[in-house]
Amino acid sequence: MKRDHNRMGDHTTVGSWVGLKPRRASSRTSALGGEVNTRPSVMFTEEVFQNVLRLERRRAERSSRPFILILVHSHKADRIVLQQALSVLLSTTRESDLVGWYRDGVTLGIIFTELGEGEKAATAQVLLKKIQAALLQNLGEENHSKFTLSAHIFPEDWDRENSEWVGDPKLYPELQPKLAKRHFYWGVKRAIDIAVSAVVLLIMLPFLALIAFVIKLTSEGPVLFEQERLGQLGARFKCLKFRTMYTNSDSKLHSDYVKQYIAGEAQLDEANNSEKTLYKLTADPRITSIGRFLRKTSLDEFPQFWNVLRGEMSLVGPRPPVPYEFELYDIWHRRRVLELKPGITGLWQVSGRNRMRFDEMVRLDLRYCQEWSLWLDLKILLATPWAMFSGDCA
Repeated sequence: MKRDHNRMGDHTTVGSWVGLKPRRASSRTSALGGEVNTRPSVMFTEEVFQNVLRLERRRAERSSRPFILILVHSHKADRIVLQQALSVLLSTTRESDLVGWYRDGVTLGIIFTELGEGEKAATAQVLLKKIQAALLQNLGEENHSKFTLSAHIFPEDWDRENSEWVGDPKLYPELQPKLAKRHFYWGVKRAIDIAVSAVVLLIMLPFLALIAFVIKLTSEGPVLFEQERLGQLGARFKCLKFRTMYTNSDSKLHSDYVKQYIAGEAQLDEANNSEKTLYKLTADPRITSIGRFLRKTSLDEFPQFWNVLRGEMSLVGPRPPVPYEFELYDIWHRRRVLELKPGITGLWQVSGRNRMRFDEMVRLDLRYCQEWSLWLDLKILLATPWAMFSGDCA
């Protein structure tokens, strides 16, 4: 992506913001060191800056080259002080750095790209100190104290051992209620999740009790199986399912298969003919007899309506991965987890499911992330019963 700040028509300047004429370009030293030419005083509006931030995330996903987002948040600063702070930021950044409103009139953002070699956290601290020093020198102690600076690095380093780890929400402004343009529609989606999951649990309660009775009758152990999964922004939660395996089953068989599947080395199900090739773990000795039927019809997933009611999942969305699966993801795979709340059903489940390779599955989830709408959710929900009971996608 060419980093010319005039490449988008929707932008503002320091001059147009406060009624002043923009200053001309001049030579100066950047925040990263070295003399460069000052660009015209151009900055992005909130909407454009968020779009640019999203595009930079996509670029970093593919290139594995990080960027640093620095936010300058104002505390009761008036327009004159904000204009002065903006002028400082524009005069101490490179042409390749992207400056704009992260939150209009409240928080300024700078995206530092093309960082070169070096430790990301250390680089972020150096940038923070240089910007703080520039603001202090130009605004004075009193006005400088009205601003809070923070650094946010993408891609993020996932910590499997830290059960409290979540993705940095500042890197995803489109997910924040105060910044998301589609916040109203997310609210409608949540209201539908609550209403539908509550009705399904009430109506299906006798049938679910029957399933629980059969599970208890045919094998020892609890009726429900709790498994740690990753939700939106990587937040961990206990995903509920009817138990389909014998108790104390070793997860190594599944983790080994997942590793092969993600690497594209999973073996096809040779028990099926060539017209119904499946990518799945077959002849699993850990599964009970009733468990095979529940998995075939996806009835084992009905307890997840409780996860939906609790707000940990949605009716429609990408399937939540287990931690050892997420650990194997490439950076671009992670977006299916970080950007949307996981769902009971989704585009992958109604589009072929186990007939797809892992990368194809991820692309479907990313397509859902990009094209999400209430109408798309409705179409997926209407297609789900056939996918469940035909067994074609199970």
